[in-house]
Amino acid sequence: MEVMITGKQLDVTPALREYVETRAKKIEKYTTNVTKAIFTLKVEKYRHMAEVLVKVNGFIIQSEQETDEMYVSVDKAISKIERQLKKHKEKLQNHRVQHDVTGQKATPVPSWEDLNIKKRKAFPIDAMSIEEAALQMELLGTGFFLFENGESKQVNLLYKRKDGGLGLIERAA
Repeated sequence: MEVMITGKQLDVTPALREYVETRAKKIEKYTTNVTKAIFTLKVEKYRHMAEVLVKVNGFIIQSEQETDEMYVSVDKAISKIERQLKKHKEKLQNHRVQHDVTGQKATPVPSWEDLNIKKRKAFPIDAMSIEEAALQMELLGTGFFLFENGESKQVNLLYKRKDGGLGLIERAA
């Protein structure tokens, strides 16, 4: 597993680097298919944030934790990744693994019942500006809003971020 560690407004000391690499090895006990683990460590005043991205079998598992101590933030972020990997592993084990014609294992596609979808809605997608979509999302009181961008004529998704800001997802060209 390749481990990348970057610091933003923080010098990554050899002791911190060794600590992160040691803790990152714990991830491999859940799966041997981890190709890369990317750690981004940030400090803003008294807030110490650790963001972890782990690439496993083409999936990306992400965790972000914030405390007043960098080592604790790293521990909590890795613990969250471990829980997610354990849940993912159990989910795969609960489904029977099917073999395709080539004899290779194929990951089963979960059925609609397995996804636990409680409600399904269909609604028209209107063309509007990003500002209008933000206002519409605010009026509806939802955490996201799907709309056709009036400028690009493509379907976009506007969503509320954890930090209180807004995010926009666009289709890649």
